[in-house]
Amino acid sequence: MTLDKQDRGDPASSPIVFTLDLASGVPTYLQLVHQVEHALRLGYLRLGDQLPKVREVVADLAINPNTVLKAYRDLESKGLTAGRPGQGTFIKASLDQIDLAGVTDLRTSLLTWLRHADSSGLDHDGIVALFSSTLRDFAERREVGTPRGVPSERKRAGGGAA
Repeated sequence: MTLDKQDRGDPASSPIVFTLDLASGVPTYLQLVHQVEHALRLGYLRLGDQLPKVREVVADLAINPNTVLKAYRDLESKGLTAGRPGQGTFIKASLDQIDLAGVTDLRTSLLTWLRHADSSGLDHDGIVALFSSTLRDFAERREVGTPRGVPSERKRAGGGAA
């Protein structure tokens, strides 16, 4: 997902431009859904903003119109968007947003971490694997209330999946 640099006041433009990661293994329609959800959480999309028209997404990404329609229907079923016949799809709800100043600080910290990971010899896949496993461990500890830095039972036992 990238943000459109066009003037947000232009009703014909959308503040989001979709991108695809064909190697991710995530279905195309879900990538579109996730990009809208992320943009809502970060405050890049706001109530009333218009998503790109289906034909624009199809032309930009060279994907099937049904894929875009499926993503837009999913967003609508989640209550995040509403289609207006002949006009397009518009944001009608928001998701929890985080403070943009906080996002800037976190982004700076993350960029520092990424530079360190890169200088340590990790390639893109290694960085993704390390981040994903750390995020998963964090989420597991958070769910069971394990204090930070204390390995979960599964990790202490040296086990993997049961």
